Amino acid sequence: MVQLLTIILSILKRISSVKSKTATRYFSSKQEKHVAKVIGGKQVANSGATMFSKGDCSNDNWLIECKTKTSPSQSMSIKREWLEKNEEEAFAMRKEHSALAFNFGDIRNVQNYYIISEQEFLRFLKLEEQYETNTNEQY
Repeated sequence: MVQLLTIILSILKRISSVKSKTATRYFSSKQEKHVAKVIGGKQVANSGATMFSKGDCSNDNWLIECKTKTSPSQSMSIKREWLEKNEEEAFAMRKEHSALAFNFGDIRNVQNYYIISEQEFLRFLKLEEQYETNTNEQY
């Protein structure tokens, strides 16, 4: 009887593990497809686990790593290793830019936030300033 209970518990743990992985993959894939569409790029096959393609989404110039939660949350922990690895992989893939996209797991409000380096942010500010200058000169 004890042996039977042990077997049943083992099977239940395996089922729970498979469901958890499936749920995580569902939410991750949904986010990756959304980000790929927004950046005019593509979702990387197998979430970048292949030898040649890395990251989760990419276009001609950007490599994006995506992180999401499987249920709504008020906070998200960001690991330095995610950012550093994405920068290294972007360089290896000859992408000029890298970013980390994340959301708080609320599928009703798919608001993604993007983390970029200070260098990227300063580049953005400069481009924005140039755009405003050019726009003002036209009028």
